[in-house]
Amino acid sequence: MIRRTAAIAIAAVGAAVLAVPLHAADFRTTADAPTVLYDAPSTKARPQFVFGRDVPLEVLVSVEGWTKVRDVSGTIGWIANRSLAERRVLQVRVASADVRANPEDAAPLSFRAAESVLLELAEPASSPGTTASPGWVKVKHRDGVAGYVRVSQVFGL
Repeated sequence: MIRRTAAIAIAAVGAAVLAVPLHAADFRTTADAPTVLYDAPSTKARPQFVFGRDVPLEVLVSVEGWTKVRDVSGTIGWIANRSLAERRVLQVRVASADVRANPEDAAPLSFRAAESVLLELAEPASSPGTTASPGWVKVKHRDGVAGYVRVSQVFGL
């Protein structure tokens, strides 16, 4: 009986660890320039990297004034909560992303965005009444030009 209980407990823990999250990833952007990424949740920790303003970061966990984040390259570290904003910005993660006038491959090209270019999220990908087709998201360049980019070509969703 003890072996069976132990086996069930181990299976439950294993299932919890391996479970796929049921919610979408949470993202924030850097609010300040410069924003320092630390290796621990403290300003006394070792600085790892300095970000500019509006860089999208995936939120992994938040604790007492600090948030553990991951950037587009996979680097993980800690940022003070006061240095993060709710604004949604996407970062191009391919060499060149075609931003189209409509959410389809045959649509006219609005502009091309090079790797690491930041694009404002103009319309949430899964909102009711969205004009984007599945696999596309509406974005806006800082110059004001808007269009649709493939979700697979950007980081921040």
